[in-house]
Amino acid sequence: MIPPYSIEKRIYLSIGILSAAIIALQLVLMQILSIMQWYHFAYMVISIALLGFGAAGTFLSIFRKPLVKNSDKVLPVLMFLSAIVMATVIGIAQSPFIRFDSYLLFADLSQMWGLALTYLVFFTPFFFGALAIGLSFTKHVHHIGRLYFANLLGSGAGGILALGLIWHFLPNKLPAIISILPLIAGLILIPKKSRALMIMAAATSLIIITFNIIHPPKLVLSEFKGLTRALNLPEAKVSLEKPSPYGLIQLVSSPALRYAPALSLSWQKVIPSTQAIFNNGDWFGPVISWNKTDAAIMNYTTSALPYFMNKRDRVLVLNAGTGMDILQAMAQGARTITAVEANPIIVQMIDKALSNQVFSSFNHPDVCIRNIESRTYLLTDRSKYDLITLPIIGAFGGTSGLYALQEQYLLTKEAFREMWLRLTKNGVISITCWMDYPVRNPLKILSTIAEVLREQGIPDPLRFIAAVRSWGTLTINVKRSPVSTEETQRIRKFCNKMFFDPAILPDIQYPERAKFNALQDDQFFCYLDEILSSTQISLYSRYDFNIRPATDNRPYFSQFLRWKSLPHLAGLFGTHALPFLEIGYLIVVLTLIQISIASVVLIILPLFSLGWNIKNKLRVVSYFSGIGLGYMFVEIVFIQYFILYFGNPIYSAGAVISSMLICSGIGSYMSSKIKGTGKPLHVLLGCIVVLILLYAMILPPILQKTIAFPFEAKFLLAFLFIAPVSFLMGMPFPAGISFLAQVNQNQVPWAWGINGCLSVISAALATIIAVELGFVWVMMFASFAYLLPILGSIRKP
Repeated sequence: MIPPYSIEKRIYLSIGILSAAIIALQLVLMQILSIMQWYHFAYMVISIALLGFGAAGTFLSIFRKPLVKNSDKVLPVLMFLSAIVMATVIGIAQSPFIRFDSYLLFADLSQMWGLALTYLVFFTPFFFGALAIGLSFTKHVHHIGRLYFANLLGSGAGGILALGLIWHFLPNKLPAIISILPLIAGLILIPKKSRALMIMAAATSLIIITFNIIHPPKLVLSEFKGLTRALNLPEAKVSLEKPSPYGLIQLVSSPALRYAPALSLSWQKVIPSTQAIFNNGDWFGPVISWNKTDAAIMNYTTSALPYFMNKRDRVLVLNAGTGMDILQAMAQGARTITAVEANPIIVQMIDKALSNQVFSSFNHPDVCIRNIESRTYLLTDRSKYDLITLPIIGAFGGTSGLYALQEQYLLTKEAFREMWLRLTKNGVISITCWMDYPVRNPLKILSTIAEVLREQGIPDPLRFIAAVRSWGTLTINVKRSPVSTEETQRIRKFCNKMFFDPAILPDIQYPERAKFNALQDDQFFCYLDEILSSTQISLYSRYDFNIRPATDNRPYFSQFLRWKSLPHLAGLFGTHALPFLEIGYLIVVLTLIQISIASVVLIILPLFSLGWNIKNKLRVVSYFSGIGLGYMFVEIVFIQYFILYFGNPIYSAGAVISSMLICSGIGSYMSSKIKGTGKPLHVLLGCIVVLILLYAMILPPILQKTIAFPFEAKFLLAFLFIAPVSFLMGMPFPAGISFLAQVNQNQVPWAWGINGCLSVISAALATIIAVELGFVWVMMFASFAYLLPILGSIRKP
């Protein structure tokens, strides 16, 4: 017979391995959903994972006795089931019966069922895994501190493991590869009794996993993704793929693929065909060889405006992408060009993998490549530039708000302030955006620029801005010194030659704004003038969309939805058309509603079967709901803060989740010193509240001061920043569970279910609060949430 201590050690190891698989799967699904659908579905994965944990707690509450009695057999079976579902989850979710398209959610009600079924499919592996973890907690509740430590330590390791796997394997293979871990965890716990049957179950799991690794399911992208549309072109094909935490990079070639954004109608030559790079299914940029013929086409776009205004010797290209803006600067005779591009895969692909096909602008002697995030470079560089260019904003035909939840730190007031300080006396910042209708992108970028100029002591921004408009794009140039009369003359000549119209000039005349490209609604020009005048606040408050400048605290540049404007917009465009104006943010709200309903159905309602004959139930609800809300609010904000710090959402999520879970695991290990009642717990919770408030005030400036450090140093610093509060936040849950076990062991899974329910809701709720109020307010709510356990400290009956 195996000694008891040996069994416990095997459980610790098994739970650690299973936990690593759960977190790794969570991170991988975040990227897969970003590929198949859009970025905002990453938050849905966090909620679904937590829903699985909450539902598992409720299931344990109802069936605790038979599960605990047969735990030796049930635990490995649950882990094998988790492995099977992990390996098959992507294939099942993409079956025609289940697959949905987020763009059609508000047009076709059947898509709603597809979304709900997708929730269910992704919920299943987390449910089985969480049920195994929860059962081990219930069975060995007297060792909850060590078990919780193994759980969180394994989860932290899973975040690091996921980042390593994402570098080396295509996303569609990763779930099956990760499913090997719960299989191993189950094998560790196979009991002597029924060993033959258990080995057969493990063998079945292994066969299914192996099949899915060898024959991984194909990722079916939304039909509205840029890559999907590109592959509809004649002879289009994906000729190269590279996985990475920066996204799945794919090279597409087609003789019909051509790139010339809002090309002037005066262009008389053939537009050359090109290859294009897509990142997670979204357009990233064209791959064009450096030659004067191909480069000349960019002179016939509005983005050429700064070169017609004046000579540009020193050019800084931010978020250089595939190098199109570099190509334009070279064609215009720039002497030195600094190109900043954070994605190393893009640079390597163009500079090395495609070197035999194109002579790229990246390897030109006048070009200096900086493989770093653009905001990081701006904070560390002290050079002055004649021109700073940014990538084009939006897309032809608009994006329907699909990127509303994507952080865009290069388009915040703080970013433009840093660019302004890097300009020479006659230097300009140039940014081009697609014209959308109703107008949002051009107005928001202009309001951001105007606000930055006012903060720099320039009460009349109009004298420092010039903008021209084509049939599809608007290019805005903001100059370090006032736009001169000579420059306005050159701009008018440029417009006349290219059939463009001046939109903003210090001496603009109203009729010349629509000489070549008339608008059906010329209110657009009135909005431009109002933003540059002293009445811009009035426009911000009455305009139907949010056009206030984005900030680092609220970096959602593409979030335009204003709830109070919905009735008016519905009257203008119709109820059915309304969702397509701001579908991205609406989907997050829809996710919150659906996930909240699912939480109540799967977690709360089944608890009624217990009869609510639980003493201290209000205190238990207050205690464990406060912990669930507070912990997740802090985690979501940390992920957001560190996106700017690391310049990558996957790195941020991996670093934050791993650090928080490891440190919380150590805290849980030490939680035996904290009781579920009395002064020590109140002191602990009070320290957590104070630390959260302190972090809200000091963490952003500290991160900004250290953002230029090497990646390894930043990762270490991130761990040190996150460690103290995470260590403390790891204590209340096991302390409360341990105390409940002494009072009434039946309450343990019930309390876990309450904690899970609030955690599920908090993931999406924190995102909405961040969009509406900013990250600082999410931290404020987190501190309030940790006050609830103080009010609801569990006491002995």
